[in-house]
Amino acid sequence: MALRSALINVIFKAASKAARRMMRDFGEAENLQVSRKGAADFVSQADLSAERTLRDELEYARPGWNMILEESGHIKGESSDAPTWIIDPLDGTTNFLHGIPHFAISIAVLDNKKLTAAGILDPIRDEFFFAELGKGAYLNDRRIRVSSRKQVESALFATGIPFLGRTTSEQERIFVNQLNHVMPKCSGIRRFGAAALDLAWVAAGRYDGFWEHGLQQWDIAAGALIVREAGGFVSDFSSRDTVLQTGNIVAANGGLHVPLLKMLREGEKA
Repeated sequence: MALRSALINVIFKAASKAARRMMRDFGEAENLQVSRKGAADFVSQADLSAERTLRDELEYARPGWNMILEESGHIKGESSDAPTWIIDPLDGTTNFLHGIPHFAISIAVLDNKKLTAAGILDPIRDEFFFAELGKGAYLNDRRIRVSSRKQVESALFATGIPFLGRTTSEQERIFVNQLNHVMPKCSGIRRFGAAALDLAWVAAGRYDGFWEHGLQQWDIAAGALIVREAGGFVSDFSSRDTVLQTGNIVAANGGLHVPLLKMLREGEKA
């Protein structure tokens, strides 16, 4: 059983408090007050309520830290050198609004340009994935590792599909070509609509790899650290450590990261 640090306990407490209100709203999604941020991109009372709760809890526990939040943007702390919370209060908003029980709260800490702590809470399954730099990755206090599969034909991958308002025709072409290069070679591809959980599931060995283009920092920061601490590899499509800057991510176990990258590059060039 893992001994959680004070920082992980802060993350868990904040996420759990936000999740309680979120679960009350879930199931009544059709009654939520919803406004459009853009085509097929929604913000609901649940997002905003969760973000307020997380901000209050984290500011109280760690006053003076910076914050990057999905809805509120960048909030400056006492110093630019202070650690930064990277927060997605509701990853999988579209699932939530349609009554699909697959969404999460994602919180990461960026300190001195390094991801140092992370937590992803799935309130439906009561699963809390967490990690700290150099200390391994855990699911509800049980150590987790990426899968050990090495053959693409037995691998299960996950991805995100471009959708209205969040893609260009060129990005759509690249995605379809990449999908066509990966799909015939593996045992399956899943699209569940919550990148944070996709990455957490890679860390737990449920998926063997995941890729997606054009994500935001709050979508991937926590998951990237958890995958790495579970023994996996995370990069952009050029094998660089720039996922927070580019929003392009490929995550997989050690045996499949290079083969997955190769297939995706071949698809991009097709």
